[in-house]
Amino acid sequence: MSSEAGDAIEDHGTAIGKDKGRVRCNYCRKDVRGFNRLKHHLGGVGHDVTACIEVPDAVKARMRDLLLEKKKERLLKEVGELYHPDLPLKRRLSTPLADSHDALPEFSHSLPNFCSEESTVEMESGESENGSSGSAGPSHPNSSETTENYITKNLPTEVGIANGSIPVLCKVEDEHLIVKEEVKDDSVRQAVMHIGRFIYEAGIDPNSINLPSFQKMIDAIASCGSGLRVPSHNELNGWILQEKLKEVRQRVEDVRSCWGKTGCSIVVDGWTDPRGRSLIRFLVDSPLGTVFIRSVDASDIISDVDSLVLLFSKAIEEVGVQNVVQVIAHEKSCYMDATAKKLEDKYRSFFWTLCADYCINLIFEKIGMLDHVKKVFSDAKTITRFIYSQSVPFQLMKRHIQGNFLVQTLKLKSIADFMSLGNMSRARESLIHVFRSPAWCNSTVALSANGKRIAELVNDPLFWAAVADVMKITDPLITLLHQIDGGHVAPMGFLYDAMDRAKEAIKGNLGGKEAAYLPIWAIIDEIWDNYLHCPLHSAGYYLNPNLFCSNDFFVDAEVTNGLLGCIVRMVEGQNTQAMIVPQLEAYTSASGLFANDLAIDQRTKIPPALWWISHGSGSPELQRFAVKILNQPCSGSSRYKLDKNISEKVHHKGRSCVEQRILYDMEFVHNNLRLWSAQFSWEQKHYNGREDSILFDDWTAEVNSSKKVNSSYKVYSGR
Repeated sequence: MSSEAGDAIEDHGTAIGKDKGRVRCNYCRKDVRGFNRLKHHLGGVGHDVTACIEVPDAVKARMRDLLLEKKKERLLKEVGELYHPDLPLKRRLSTPLADSHDALPEFSHSLPNFCSEESTVEMESGESENGSSGSAGPSHPNSSETTENYITKNLPTEVGIANGSIPVLCKVEDEHLIVKEEVKDDSVRQAVMHIGRFIYEAGIDPNSINLPSFQKMIDAIASCGSGLRVPSHNELNGWILQEKLKEVRQRVEDVRSCWGKTGCSIVVDGWTDPRGRSLIRFLVDSPLGTVFIRSVDASDIISDVDSLVLLFSKAIEEVGVQNVVQVIAHEKSCYMDATAKKLEDKYRSFFWTLCADYCINLIFEKIGMLDHVKKVFSDAKTITRFIYSQSVPFQLMKRHIQGNFLVQTLKLKSIADFMSLGNMSRARESLIHVFRSPAWCNSTVALSANGKRIAELVNDPLFWAAVADVMKITDPLITLLHQIDGGHVAPMGFLYDAMDRAKEAIKGNLGGKEAAYLPIWAIIDEIWDNYLHCPLHSAGYYLNPNLFCSNDFFVDAEVTNGLLGCIVRMVEGQNTQAMIVPQLEAYTSASGLFANDLAIDQRTKIPPALWWISHGSGSPELQRFAVKILNQPCSGSSRYKLDKNISEKVHHKGRSCVEQRILYDMEFVHNNLRLWSAQFSWEQKHYNGREDSILFDDWTAEVNSSKKVNSSYKVYSGR
């Protein structure tokens, strides 16, 4: 505090370093920039300063009062003689007018009193000290009237420059400049409050504001000014929808035009809705973007292989059999396996594959069934359930891990579990500090039996050692997910190599001890051999110049057989297949155009498909073959995070033909716009579906608060 307060601000913080550029709060241990920001931190004043949650109430109130008083003094100094609490509200010209009838009339109630104590001493949140964010009464301008217009309108006509007097309007303009920013801030506050009210009243996911179209909408409304007429319900379902539908269809056609050159993948998304219906959604992925085709209610045919074959055949032929490189299924089942076999036999030009995310989730699931991993998960969830169900540790957690959360929400449960465990591992020091902080130690819940058990577990080094051992196994697999889903380059040319590198990384993390890593390798190999691997992965590995020309490139029977299998299936005609053989030899030996200095230099600098487009013209048949393979994804629908509600509504019965047509159009527009605007990633957080909420509850809903924790751990990394 200032000297007037009887003690200094230095009593509440400690300077870090000789230059004292950083200061640490004595209550919550947060570092801030300087003692002035420490004042705001302790007083809870300021948009860009995190309020201290452990400061005593008396200190907080005093800091707040000092900051508000300082702001008041600054404003009064700037306003000058326009207003001062010791001066009468009746203002007179500096030189009296000659005639009494020319005297300046009183207008103490015609001038907005922006400089009164209530209206000038404002909190950082935008509200005045008395809790009001606006003004009321006849002495203030209405919301549609500017301060300057209001003052000009209410200024008496007799006021003017006479006998050297200074017009009051000049002083009023000075005041306007001072309060302009505060009025602007209040307008912005009111605007965002109205946006919030609409979102809450309509029940819209607040994450929707992250869509680029939201900011575009706000900008368009602002450019129209006040008085914009809101479109009616009929307009939104009528001409506006049709215009947007026309735009989306044109974009889909533009994307479709590239399928013949780049190839494409049909991505299948299936789920069971709350009514027990089996719904399937068809998407098409290609370099120009992913498009939504349609959704169907497959409840009556989900167990009928022949009917499923007809359903998928319709989608394949609509996309173009010659364009399809693979169909990526969302899951493995006996009916889907039988359907896949019949489709591959029928068309013999593409492959049926499983979503890589789905398969890697199976790997995580099997790892999660190991005894020592189950033990770690059990105790980790005990900690998070306690934190999320108790106010004190929850608030401290948010504070000490800088507003982030421990629990990861993803559609794929096992991946989400290990991601959450990774979050806990990275927040280890912060969590330990939470359960050692004065705020925790002085709380009632810390004295409870369960609170003591949780604190003991969080402070147990053996628990964190066990977490670290688990992460040594799963971190390379999470890195693999980043590689195949997190970048802008199609991963088909990298998956084969990335899986081998993940296995080697796990081996290294576990000290090269066979007893530790071989069981993990066995799990990975089982899923790779029986679920994930496809000849496309081998061909992509071979045709990726980045990997093919590396020192550790390795060709075995799996790679060569996969490459030849793709040639036989995807290249039509034996003559064309025969032409590819010498072209492969040129690629293998780096001869012809492949020996060009630029081609050699760009092997590792540009995406593999682009490399073939740029340098493969001397081998046109092989070029077309390679480009189609290397442009394909490995993951399915889980990374798109599409909302399922609108598709579920489409397949409800009992609507008129007109209503049903509107819903079909809305589904087509909605899904495609979301596909084109979203940043696809396996860890995308912009939309959380029903599955995500269930997974979140698994880590946060308290099951048995009296459950015993902190039993012994077995160490697996050789310690």
